[in-house]
Amino acid sequence: MKKFLSPDCKIWYEPGMAFVRILTGLFMVYHGWEIFNDQKMQDYAKWLTDLHFPYAATMAFVGKAAELLSGFLLTLGLFTRLAVIPLACTMLVITFGMGKGKIFYEDQHPFLFVLISLVFFFAGPGKYSLDHILFGRNK
Repeated sequence: MKKFLSPDCKIWYEPGMAFVRILTGLFMVYHGWEIFNDQKMQDYAKWLTDLHFPYAATMAFVGKAAELLSGFLLTLGLFTRLAVIPLACTMLVITFGMGKGKIFYEDQHPFLFVLISLVFFFAGPGKYSLDHILFGRNK
């Protein structure tokens, strides 16, 4: 029990981080896939116009493209630290620009993606990733 409560105990750390990374990436792919739905994209552009965003249609496209591309890269664990930067920025815009910044209630969902992005920015993708295969210290 003492070992379990120790801050150095890393039970299933690598598989656990891989699971969280892959699942988060798939969620982002799911959200980003809306880029192929013309009606949804028109709705997002209208919403951004109503919020007085400049270049609303372009901003909607850029946001969904960031979700889709970051999601694919995060799922694969490829260029992970670079991939989470546009993801975190997009989610911050959704939280504070499109939402009201109420991170403890209404805008909690996109803000949690910001926090998860920060975890992978600081911790990296783990050993079960293409980053580890391509750029690992074993090379």
